[in-house]
Amino acid sequence: MALSSSEITAIADELAAAERELTTVPRLTSRYPDMTVEDSYAVQNEWRRRGVAAGRRLVGRKIGLTSKVMQAATGITEPDYGAIFADQVFENGAVIEHSRFSNVRIEVELAFVLSSPLEGPSVTVFDVLRATEYVVPALEILSSRLEMEGRTIVDTISDNAALGGMVHGGNPVAPDAVDLRWVSALLYRNEVIEESGVAAAVLNHPATGVAWLANKLAQHGDRLEAGEIVLAGSFTRPMWVHPGDTVLADYRDLGTITCRFV
Repeated sequence: MALSSSEITAIADELAAAERELTTVPRLTSRYPDMTVEDSYAVQNEWRRRGVAAGRRLVGRKIGLTSKVMQAATGITEPDYGAIFADQVFENGAVIEHSRFSNVRIEVELAFVLSSPLEGPSVTVFDVLRATEYVVPALEILSSRLEMEGRTIVDTISDNAALGGMVHGGNPVAPDAVDLRWVSALLYRNEVIEESGVAAAVLNHPATGVAWLANKLAQHGDRLEAGEIVLAGSFTRPMWVHPGDTVLADYRDLGTITCRFV
């Protein structure tokens, strides 16, 4: 790690203030050019620790930047992960306050809900499928507390992988009930189709992202627990949303998700 513990704390303070005040802070890598991926996960862990200490309940993880469309949209070429708290999870049909987020965008994903723990370092896709109770359609709400232009993987990890929240809905299915690679979705904003995609865009199989996450967590002395929700990564580009927008994702046989921003 290149940064001191006091610098890690200072960055966590800055990001917490940005989240509270709905502001955007200057890119970290422009101010800490030697900052490493391990430094950025230390910042994220401090943010997560504070959330738990304040009474927030950890319910899952998100994986980001797992598809070519997302890597092209951000200019970042490796996956990352972040934490999901219970107060960031919304039901299908939710009316969501746009003002609680910054730089608000929507992504189309599959969420894996685990029935047993997954612990690296040698987790495979088959381990993930055995450990999954069901898979459900989900939308991720992105919220960036950092300047977006020129971001690197170090910036996004520090910002909890830009997680704002998630909406789940549609029809939960057992992992062997459908061909997860061929799950597709159409994403609408205000009744106009904006994006579409197929889940195989996530590392050729969405469960591959979950396996990557379990193995990455092992490097940090952590694991995925039974009952956790794992957002496996977007298979569309992020779509900007504004106050007044209604979002609908149609997953065909897996149903629909909708939400409205006010």
